[in-house]
Order: sequence, then structure tokens, then C-alpha cells
Amino acid sequence: MKRILVVEDDLSIQDIIYELLKEEGYDVKKASNGKEAYDIFKEHSFDLIITDVMMDVMDGHQLVKLVRSKDSDVKILMLTALGEEYDELKGFDLGVDDYISKPFSFNILLKRIKALLRRGNESDELTIDNIKMYVDEHILTIDDQEVDLTLKEFDILRILMTNQNKVISREALLDEVWGYSYYGDTRVIDTHIKNIRKKTKIDKIKTVTGVGYKLEK
Repeated sequence: MKRILVVEDDLSIQDIIYELLKEEGYDVKKASNGKEAYDIFKEHSFDLIITDVMMDVMDGHQLVKLVRSKDSDVKILMLTALGEEYDELKGFDLGVDDYISKPFSFNILLKRIKALLRRGNESDELTIDNIKMYVDEHILTIDDQEVDLTLKEFDILRILMTNQNKVISREALLDEVWGYSYYGDTRVIDTHIKNIRKKTKIDKIKTVTGVGYKLEK
């Protein structure tokens, strides 16, 4: 049974997530701030920590820094209302594995949790021909030259590389990468794919008309 620690100072949200995860069969503990969470963390082992950013006593970034000084393997999913790439990059620098922005769909939250726990069994390094992706470090190289992608471009390419030769719909990419119910036009995916192609020069990303994209072998 996977063990998850939920850290959220909004008690109504905390209780919803706690009950939702219990119903899914996870072993769940909860805390209302970073200090309380770190005290629990020191006494128990976890597969995943879900933490808010803005909290009294100790915020999410401070908690992540302490956790990562003790454990480099536990997956960390950060809940944030900030939505700024700077804050996401700060979290990634500290060792956060993924973000989901408030407000979010609890069904999407479950999908992200399951994806993170699966990722724990996958290699950090994805390699296809001359393309290498170091997932935890958020580094992409092509012919050993680093290529700069935005966070969402990186995640889209990661999904395509992980599911090589499988067609991934635009809707599935939106759910996985944006992390909440997206009400805009799915053509935002087309724009990101265009940018990925331009930056990487990868010619194996194929458009499947009316559906989505795949990375061919």
C-alpha cells in the first residue's frame, strides 16, 4: 500500500484530499503546516508528499528543502495558487517532482498522483536515438547539446517519449500537463508542439489528424 502525506492549511481542502485518497486505498497522514509535516515525515516513510506552498509556521518550499536533505526518492507534488513559472522553477530547484495549480479537479489530482507513483518505477533517463531527457533534473540534450524548453514543453515531450509510437490526444496532454480542467482551445497544444519542433528539430513528432500527436520510432 502506497503511503501519502497531505500537507494543507485549508482544512476543508485537506479533509477532501484525505478522504479521497483513503477511498482509493492509500495509507494517508495529514498535516496543517510544514513543521507539523516534517515532524511526521521524520517518524514515517512515504511514497508521496502533497504539499501546499503558502502556509504559516513553515511554508512548502522550506518543507521540501528539509525533506530533500533526508530523502531524495520520495515523490513531491506541490499545490499552488501562484501559477508563476518563477515559483515553479524554485520548487523544481529544491526537488519538487510536479505541480498542480489551484483551483484543480480532484479527478485530475488523482491522475497526477497515480502518474507520479508510476514514475517512481521508471528510469530518470529517457533515451531515443540522439535525444536524452533527464526527467528529475529537467534537462534535455540532443547530440549532447542542451536544449532549453519551457516547463510545459518539457512535460509534453516527456509524455511523448514515454509513450513512443502511441497516439496521445490533445485532451490527454492538457489533462496531464496543465493539471486541471482546461476551458480554453485545445490548439494551445498545437502551439507548444510547434515550439518543440522548432527548438529541438525532432522530425519524429507526427500529427495524427483530428486526434493528437505521437513520437514515432
